[in-house]
Amino acid sequence: MMQQQRRRAVGALVAAAGLVAGALAVAPHAAAEPQDLSAPAAPALPFGSHQIPYANGTLRPSGSQSAIDQQVIGKYREWKAAFVRQNCGNGWYETLSPDADHPYVGEGQGYGMVITALMAGADTDAKKIFDGMVKYVLAHPSSNNPGLLAAEQDGSCKSVDGSDSATDGDLDVAYGLLLADRQWGSSGAYDYKNLAVKHINAIKKSEVNPTTHLMLLGDWSTPGESHYWISRSSDWMTDHFRAFKSATGDASWDTVGAAHQNLITTQQSNYASSTGLLADFVVNTNSTPKPASGKVLESTHDGDYGWNACRDAWRIGADAVTGGDAASRDSARKLNGWIKGRTGGDPSKIVTGYHLNGSTFDGGQDMAFTAPFAVAALTDPGSQAWLDALWGKLASSRVDPKIYYGASVQLQSMIVVSGNYWVP
Repeated sequence: MMQQQRRRAVGALVAAAGLVAGALAVAPHAAAEPQDLSAPAAPALPFGSHQIPYANGTLRPSGSQSAIDQQVIGKYREWKAAFVRQNCGNGWYETLSPDADHPYVGEGQGYGMVITALMAGADTDAKKIFDGMVKYVLAHPSSNNPGLLAAEQDGSCKSVDGSDSATDGDLDVAYGLLLADRQWGSSGAYDYKNLAVKHINAIKKSEVNPTTHLMLLGDWSTPGESHYWISRSSDWMTDHFRAFKSATGDASWDTVGAAHQNLITTQQSNYASSTGLLADFVVNTNSTPKPASGKVLESTHDGDYGWNACRDAWRIGADAVTGGDAASRDSARKLNGWIKGRTGGDPSKIVTGYHLNGSTFDGGQDMAFTAPFAVAALTDPGSQAWLDALWGKLASSRVDPKIYYGASVQLQSMIVVSGNYWVP
């Protein structure tokens, strides 16, 4: 059954009784839960240690590094209090998504794993929470490929809507497991490295188009299915592909990475030469890839810079600053130069929807759109004042416990901008 990704709509929040209560309460361990009775290992790269430098020339917000780090920690605590739950027992930890079609979505579990592993050291419970998230993921396999995560669960943590996968969640689950292996090693309750490699191999088998080497929308999109030649720009996570190659030794991930970077460059050049914006969905990937024309999965704005593509500046910028890749740097700079000029350097003028030519189709505001541009700004030495303005906006904007999506993108963008992101 095709996994229909949710539409992001701040005004259409999901209310589920009992989901907001019980933040971070520790449920009894199920008998089958792996037990690790030794004291948790100290993380190898604790938050704030800045052991892995960014590419030369990368900006950082003005001010002391310790103050910047503390701002991120404060935002993490807000995010954790709002969205990290143990609502379903079984020793599981879940990331709650009140603004999604379902209370728990694969994308959210991936976000939770990546965030928790990166914040180790700032949160003494990080490993315990991470292991609970791993246990949740393993208990919810996709019906099409059990090596992947079923993308949606209801208020009882039961998989629904066909129990198939969504690519973005799986990419972050695998990446989170690699982060955990680097942080704590793989000799504890879970063999993170082995689980990561299995997940990566399942992604390759069921979520990578073997002809185009581009990401599919999920393991439900198979040859002959109408979405098989469509790819979602927010799934083009080049830094993840680099990590997957390093973890597995599989050179095909180099091919996957190159295919996505080439597509980013050509889409920017051919369809958004003045803005660098990418469409939520690109169609005809087997012939002449182009932005969707009207609705192909979610809305009539599938060919615009909407609620999926809004993450692109973060994903592209993260690869640029961690890997020093020239293609990612140039793509991020295009986005940065356009939005800085479009807003006149005022982050409050960033809105929730642009056509690829830079005109707007929506006038709302959301951190899912604002925060990623701070990551892109890191790549431009002439954007210090713009970066500082963006950082001020991110640091001062409180987490809304009803809006998990924007808050999660905000926090992860802040982790990158603060210099605390790294590729395992």
